Amino acid sequence: MKIIFFNYLIIIFYLISSGVSYSIERPEIKNLIVHKDKKKIKNIEFVKSEDQKVSLNNYKSQPIIINFWATWCAPCKKEMPSLDKLKVLDNFKDVNIIPINIGGGSYKKSKAFFDEFKIENLEIFSGSGPEFSQVFKLRGLPTTILIDKNGFEIGRIVGYVDFNDNKLLNWLTKNL
Repeated sequence: MKIIFFNYLIIIFYLISSGVSYSIERPEIKNLIVHKDKKKIKNIEFVKSEDQKVSLNNYKSQPIIINFWATWCAPCKKEMPSLDKLKVLDNFKDVNIIPINIGGGSYKKSKAFFDEFKIENLEIFSGSGPEFSQVFKLRGLPTTILIDKNGFEIGRIVGYVDFNDNKLLNWLTKNL
């Protein structure tokens, strides 16, 4: 009986300690994970528009929001219009917003998605789903990676979020 109790105690301690070390703070923003220790982002390549290869290094010295999405993803369909509106806000004019379609499909399919949901302020990017899933340890779509101007991941949003939410806008303005 003592061994079972001891095993449960170890599991509880592990769960508490791993949660505390993963994030510095837990702002009251749905799905936002803030890293205690910033993570250096490796240079990655992806495709811009039709077949133009670009590198994350092309976007140095400015904050970056990378949003991984897919045309078949229902939460992505709900989220993308608010991400589009984020780009035109004064506080985010110097932030590079890079929505990368990792769900497969052609540029034409992504363009049809942008047209259907009236996405007018963002460019179309695509990349390898398996590669990005491994590099960024993605656990679902949409996932948004928040990178500061020095190239460090400061946090991420896992799942749908409304980018027009005032709490999120305030947090992003202070931290990116």
